[in-house]
Amino acid sequence: MNVHLNRPLVLQTPTRVADGAGGFVLAWVSEGVLWGEVVAGAGSEAAGVEVSLAKVPYRITVRGAAVGSPQRPRPEQRFEDGARHFIILAVTERDPNGQYLTCFAREESPQ
Repeated sequence: MNVHLNRPLVLQTPTRVADGAGGFVLAWVSEGVLWGEVVAGAGSEAAGVEVSLAKVPYRITVRGAAVGSPQRPRPEQRFEDGARHFIILAVTERDPNGQYLTCFAREESPQ
């Protein structure tokens, strides 16, 4: 099992911040940097209302961390890689010893 942790990824957690008008906006708080390997999966296409929508899943591998550890990514967190953002959908151990974790993610579209 060759793993190439060759990209620094900023792990971020969503938090609600008051918007000053009685509501909230979503802000992202950086939790630290994890080195990872980002691999794109097979893409798919679905028909939208007036345009086709392309989706590409990603598998992001990082070093293992115990459940509950702040270094262990969780669903709904995201990785920031420069201008790109990957929302974490699920996390599982990649190997029986838990040396690596696989994060299943999707790339967030720029807004």
